[in-house]
Amino acid sequence: MLLGHSIKSKHGARRTSAAVGRGPGSGLGTTAGRGQKGQRARSGGRHKLAYFGSKALIASMPKLRGFKSQYAKDVTITLDQLQRTFADGTIVTKEELLKAELLVTAKKQPKIVGNTKLEKKFTISGIPTTAGAKAAIEAAGGSVK
Repeated sequence: MLLGHSIKSKHGARRTSAAVGRGPGSGLGTTAGRGQKGQRARSGGRHKLAYFGSKALIASMPKLRGFKSQYAKDVTITLDQLQRTFADGTIVTKEELLKAELLVTAKKQPKIVGNTKLEKKFTISGIPTTAGAKAAIEAAGGSVK
């Protein structure tokens, strides 16, 4: 049984760090590969210059103009879509729209639009409609609750 303290990585999985600045025999003696003087030679040097190389990348990115709302917009559903999808006399609710795949997710609010002439009667329940859509539904003998 392996215990937490007895688990070891496989041989060769981890490299030992180089002995930097341990005399002239190491090949990195005296200045330890940092060169002479200057900000980069000091301990904690080159502060806040980590993304210096990505400056050109940031400059080449297009500026995002305008405004994007964090709130979801209503999903517009036309009277033609209702006529093609549902049978005559159907009570159309948000759940029915989800079943018929006219709505992709329950998070978005549907809104019925359009002023085309309908041949089928629909009862719209709990879904906002435009004035033209409401008039067309009621002209076909349906109702909006």
